[in-house]
Amino acid sequence: MAGTVSLGQALNRALRDALAADDSVVVYGEDVGPLGGVFRVTDGLTAEFGEERCFDSPLAEAGIVGTAVGMAMYGLRPVVEMQFDAFSYPAFEQVVSHVAKMRNRTRGRLELPMVIRIPYGGGIGAVEHHADSSEAYWAHTPGLRVVTPATPSDGYSMLREAIDSPDPVVFLEPKRRYWTKEEAVLPVRTAPMDRAVVRRSGDDVTLLAYGPMVETAMEAAAAAAEEGTSVEVVDLRSLSPFDDATAAASVRRTGRAVVVHEASGFAGYGAEVAARLTEQCFHYLEAPVLRVCGLDVPYPPPVLEEHHLPSVDRILDAFDRLQWERTWTSAPAPAEVGA
Repeated sequence: MAGTVSLGQALNRALRDALAADDSVVVYGEDVGPLGGVFRVTDGLTAEFGEERCFDSPLAEAGIVGTAVGMAMYGLRPVVEMQFDAFSYPAFEQVVSHVAKMRNRTRGRLELPMVIRIPYGGGIGAVEHHADSSEAYWAHTPGLRVVTPATPSDGYSMLREAIDSPDPVVFLEPKRRYWTKEEAVLPVRTAPMDRAVVRRSGDDVTLLAYGPMVETAMEAAAAAAEEGTSVEVVDLRSLSPFDDATAAASVRRTGRAVVVHEASGFAGYGAEVAARLTEQCFHYLEAPVLRVCGLDVPYPPPVLEEHHLPSVDRILDAFDRLQWERTWTSAPAPAEVGA
């Protein structure tokens, strides 16, 4: 496949190529069979590979993940879909108690090669339970790899790598970017999925983003350039493990950092990023690490989501708060005793 490719098409091609390359790969979930999934990411797979390789499951997320654990234990490589982000919550106990712990529980004797695909985030005019950003739950759980692509090329490459991984991978797909397109030649292999990449070079401030916010970050960087601010954009790609080296190297060079994500700010993933950068780059920082996040409210109705989600203007406002000039003066020396 060469030419203009959307993220959804790239993911579909990745699943098709994985099914063709390895008979142990199976794909299933709610409506992923003949319908091709709500977002058509699995379109045509059942027709090509049959109902034993790509099939519909009951509407029971705990059952979907639980059966995948058993399949992986017995030598298959299941790729399961949680139809929407918040639909994954019924499977939370399976993921945290079994998927994440099986290898450690068996002292490494049992690998668990499985992928849990989760369309996540807002921006499509959906109601609650269809627009959550739940990445912090998964990234907080030791034993899981948590990754999220932002481009079609990364979508293809990272999904193929996730399916090949001996470890369980939570693969977060930014649903608002399914229709984002780029010129690409598939198959393609990009940077390893556990590495961050610099999407745009800059000198004044590092803007760190992932998944759906990478495109917004690039737009903000372009707008800032028109105002004379040079912004480096780092696409984190892997939320767990975190690529400290790439992120810290950028921040040490620019001296300032802003983290952006759709999820609510309180105890959100950006807090971990800010803490790590502060610990590793403290003596290089010219200002506190700032965050631009979703509001600390339940996800709003569609007519209000534009106010909830980070925007270019909110990111530019954060840049303005980065203490570009020292506005404070030294405190006067204390008076001597008895003076």
